[in-house]
Amino acid sequence: MANMAKQIVEANGFSNVITVLKGKMEELELPVPKVDIIISEWMGYFLLFENMLNTVLYARDKWLVNDGIVLPDKASLYLTAIEDAEYKEDKIEFWNNVYGFNMSCIKKQAMMEPLVDTVDQNQIVTNSQLLKTMDISKMAPGDASFTAPFKLVAERDDYIHALVAYFDVSFTKCHKLQGFSTGPRSRATHWKQTVLYLEDVLTICQGEAIVGSLSVAQNKKNPRDVDITLKYSFAGRRCAVSRTQHFKMR
Repeated sequence: MANMAKQIVEANGFSNVITVLKGKMEELELPVPKVDIIISEWMGYFLLFENMLNTVLYARDKWLVNDGIVLPDKASLYLTAIEDAEYKEDKIEFWNNVYGFNMSCIKKQAMMEPLVDTVDQNQIVTNSQLLKTMDISKMAPGDASFTAPFKLVAERDDYIHALVAYFDVSFTKCHKLQGFSTGPRSRATHWKQTVLYLEDVLTICQGEAIVGSLSVAQNKKNPRDVDITLKYSFAGRRCAVSRTQHFKMR
């Protein structure tokens, strides 16, 4: 892409204005001491997967002038709950009986791996809960690890098969506020949504709530991977459950 960008710059007569540098941000040496603005697509799946946030924080501290800015500069991570019986039956419960063979060990592995996919907005059963807001100008490496409480209240009678995470991004320091959402009620993006399937199927009634906490941390062996711990409890008229589940984004 850098090679193509260089050709486009030359073809349009901007070689004396735009300089294309090819390489990793951690390894590049700039032809100038400092810059005013860094524009970076630092958001990964689940906002934090692949840990590109630490890379842009490194570049911010090394390259920016004192009043320089990184764009986008703010992001917010949200959680909601969905009904998803059809997919869970086809892709996860499938392993209980694979043409007569018990392969349930694979089911356990499948449950631990968050699914990155597009969720139909009609599947949403609860409100959305803000988990974490990140301001690049105020963050330090390691700040992406956190634990946040949540309370998801049912907006109709239904079943809950999974929790879904998505994020919004803002360019707050532009002349005009810009941004977008990766949520299921917004226009689809390549980030899609991140689906965390529950071991339990919750039968929930309107007004009832799932409460718990979501913990996110860099994997100790590979900092680009994300470890997620989900603790949730539900005490409704038709079922009650309390459980902790662990997920690994690899």
